[in-house]
Amino acid sequence: MGRKLFGTDGIRGRTNSGAMTAATAMKVGQAAGRHFVRGGHRHRVVIGKDTRLSGYMMESALVAGFTSVGIDVIMTGPLPTPAIALLTREMRADLGVMISASHNPFADNGIKLFGPDGFKLSDEAEAEIERLMETEIPLVPAELIGRARRIEDARGRYIHAVKDSVAAEIRFDGLKVVVDCAHGAAYQVAPSAIWELGAEVVALGVSPNGTNINDGVGSTAIAALQAKVVEEKADIGIALDGDADRLIVVDERGRAVDGDQIMALIAGRMQDRGSLKGGGIVATVMSNLGLERYLNGRGLDLVRAKVGDRYVLEAMKAGGYNVGGEQSGHMILLDYATTGDGTVAALRVLASLVRSGKPASELLHVFDPVPQLLKNVRYESGKPLDDPQVQAVIAEAEAALAGRGRLVIRPSGTEPVIRVMAEGDDQGQVEQVVDAICEAVRVAAA
Repeated sequence: MGRKLFGTDGIRGRTNSGAMTAATAMKVGQAAGRHFVRGGHRHRVVIGKDTRLSGYMMESALVAGFTSVGIDVIMTGPLPTPAIALLTREMRADLGVMISASHNPFADNGIKLFGPDGFKLSDEAEAEIERLMETEIPLVPAELIGRARRIEDARGRYIHAVKDSVAAEIRFDGLKVVVDCAHGAAYQVAPSAIWELGAEVVALGVSPNGTNINDGVGSTAIAALQAKVVEEKADIGIALDGDADRLIVVDERGRAVDGDQIMALIAGRMQDRGSLKGGGIVATVMSNLGLERYLNGRGLDLVRAKVGDRYVLEAMKAGGYNVGGEQSGHMILLDYATTGDGTVAALRVLASLVRSGKPASELLHVFDPVPQLLKNVRYESGKPLDDPQVQAVIAEAEAALAGRGRLVIRPSGTEPVIRVMAEGDDQGQVEQVVDAICEAVRVAAA
């Protein structure tokens, strides 16, 4: 059975419509609860959320679902996604749930599930939960209904854990850091962790009101951060997204640094210390060719996975790698976390800044990216990529770029869009190739 509700990062959609309703959330709680009942012990689930207005509604519905099948519930309140993964393991819970739509606008929400090991569920487990949701799930007798409680020390536990990812002798004294939390899940923990390590912190996006998450702030809207870094004469800026599992960095000149440069920095530093595993890193098909060439120059491999941090993680586990990520800013550092953690990755960058004594603009320009262009072509119906003329244009483009660049064409997993990306040493050629393919797709889709 294929997955209908679950996408590449849990269930996600507009709140109070489609799949993202309280009724569905309750059913998810019941089905996931039944799926994870193993043995005779009292079972428990950890539930966290970001700062969306709908978080309370979805939390209440999930609590009702889990407790109705006999699962005890621990609620943490607003915390980053990686914190829920961490607490699930630490509290010996049977599963974890994060209520968040990540970088999406406030009107959306989502449900992400973690197994007892703190890793996101496999496709097979999600498919089984969907199957259970279509059945009549038996409820427990009244005396076996689960209990629910809130814990007050969840933030402190997570702050302690992320600080432990930095060597004990490292302090951030003398650094001025602007931290943009997107009015999201990390609005309390990320500034606190960086401040506790000694930095002067200027905080942005730390006043959530339920509807302002990711609104003109955070990793998908960095203009405010760029301006603030320059205005404050800060050493560096850190932008997280709504659930704080990704980051974008801004150097002291206000220039954005993407995930590719951050991965290159972290991988190079870890290779020098002998702590990089697998002989390389895992990224996606969208990561810049410049990153691949830089790693190859250091004798390291770049393994490319499908877009989506779950696929990056699968490749990391399969190949024994401990560093992976996406150009968009998801950083998975398996020595410290089981999923992407923007705060941990930020602390790694800050530690490198302290150790090097270099300005961020120098430290974070690890390689020269090759010209890269991505365009999206929307279509109404059909499969334009199957059209013979489109395939001929693609074949011609691949031949033109051979040995000098790279072509990635993929349909979106969430909307009727074809994504056409090319990169290469010649900017003009890259533009020509992308435009030719986009035009062919438009003609085929007409």
